[in-house]
Amino acid sequence: MKLNYHSVEELVHAASTHNKKISEIVLEQQAYDMETTMEQVYATMESSFDVMRQSVISGLDETLRSPSGLSGGAAAKLKKAVDEGSNHYGHLLGNAISMALAVTEYNSCMGKIVAAPTAGSCGVIPAALISVMDEYNVSRHTIIMSLFTASAIGMVIASLASIAGAEGGCQAEVGSASAMAAAALTEIFDGTPQMVSHSCAIALKNTMGLVCDPVAGLVEVPCIKRNAMGVANAFTASELALAGINSIIPADEVILAMKQVGNLMPSSLKETAEGGLAATPTGCRLCSQIFGPRL
Repeated sequence: MKLNYHSVEELVHAASTHNKKISEIVLEQQAYDMETTMEQVYATMESSFDVMRQSVISGLDETLRSPSGLSGGAAAKLKKAVDEGSNHYGHLLGNAISMALAVTEYNSCMGKIVAAPTAGSCGVIPAALISVMDEYNVSRHTIIMSLFTASAIGMVIASLASIAGAEGGCQAEVGSASAMAAAALTEIFDGTPQMVSHSCAIALKNTMGLVCDPVAGLVEVPCIKRNAMGVANAFTASELALAGINSIIPADEVILAMKQVGNLMPSSLKETAEGGLAATPTGCRLCSQIFGPRL
């Protein structure tokens, strides 16, 4: 067995052929490629998970504020509402959204995070997995293994398209993170490899065309709230796939379509802060407020 991470279908075929989960074949392949043991590869992923968990905890500090003043404290505010039972859309979703905000706010405050797959989309996967872990008492081992599935999906997207906002817009960052999270969630709840593929496709379709337009060029507005959207999208995609609802367009074709859409985007909508929300009157005012008037 040799995985090239050139297609989601390859992952599905390999897992189905060997009657294993995608995470299991990825772990085996990574150990082989790195010429080390599966235990060592697993330990490395476990360390990444620990950083994810700590970034959630640290990001829920209500006194947290970024150097720009654009972010901080939102995660704690929502978490308080969830803890008091005053949020409106359920404990799991409320916790997940607060965690997504927490990690990305912590990133804006120069805290240590895991780029998953990028710093701009670092909140989606930790929020999805840790909230489910806490809500349903899912084992730590199951969560860590699911990260191998998420990683494999990310590697395919990076191979076929892009995970960089500067190249493909936010669909390539938060969209990819959401697809990776959806895949991991689907495996956690015993979805088949084919269901994992469908959840990936659905999540990416839901974010196709999403632009990257950071206000003042900082990874804060609207990036932080898009991470919150990304985790909700991951739940939606996984729920659909686990119910047996298929993506009409296969995952690999969706990824290639995302690449084409990214190629069609003007540079003003790909991390340059020259279009979209960054170019609004308020966006321009905030930029001048933070960095001074443009010459």
